[in-house]
Parts: sequence; C-alpha cells; structure tokens
Amino acid sequence: MKKIMADDKKRILIAEDEKPMAKILSMKLEHSGFAVTTVHNGEDAVSALESDTYDLVLLDLIMPKKDGFQVLTDIKAKGISVPVIVTSNLSKEMEVAQAKEMGAIDYLVKTNVNLSEIVSRINAFFSGESS
Repeated sequence: MKKIMADDKKRILIAEDEKPMAKILSMKLEHSGFAVTTVHNGEDAVSALESDTYDLVLLDLIMPKKDGFQVLTDIKAKGISVPVIVTSNLSKEMEVAQAKEMGAIDYLVKTNVNLSEIVSRINAFFSGESS
C-alpha cells in the first residue's frame, strides 16, 4: 500500500466569498485528504491559478471584484488547464448552461446539496480521472 505524501494530495482551489461556507468546505475537504487553498473573490482566484497549479477549482459565481463567469472567461483566455466545478445559489437553467458552455465540468446548487455530497462529487471526479 502506497503511503500518500503531502505532495501527492490533490490540490483544490476554493473560490467562495461567503467565508463561513469556505471555511467549513475547506475543513471538510482537508479532512478528506485534499490540499486546499481558499480565496474570497474572483480576482484572487485568477491570481492563484496563474501562480500555482491545482487539480480542481470549486467556483462560486457571485463574488466581488470578478464574478465566476469572468473567472471562467479568464481561465480560458489565459490557457489555464484546470477542471472547474461551479458551486452557486444561481439555479436558473440559463445560468447552469452558460457555466457549462464556458468550461465548467459540473454545477452544484449550494442550497440543494450538503457538504458530504460536494465531497462525494469531488471524489467521483478524481476516481473517474484516474481510471
């Protein structure tokens, strides 16, 4: 059995302006074995993605400085290759479709999922990625 070193952990960037939500989600993901970085606005999300490599981004759409749609646009324009799961309270079909058209691999409506479900979706994503 291979021992997982700190460097082997999957790295997740959480871009979430609701600090209590970001903290709880970060703690849950760290407890599940992920290395987590948290930012609280879209500008910082883009800066983090430009300066470091992540295996996944959890992206809120309603954030200060740059919204999630602008972050998705910047990711594409800058040629940053990273899977993005949108976590938002925007739940209209048009918003979901727009986020997916802009590159999001999944879209979770925060009011419809609990933290365990978010972690399960992330684990499922990484399981599929490695198989």
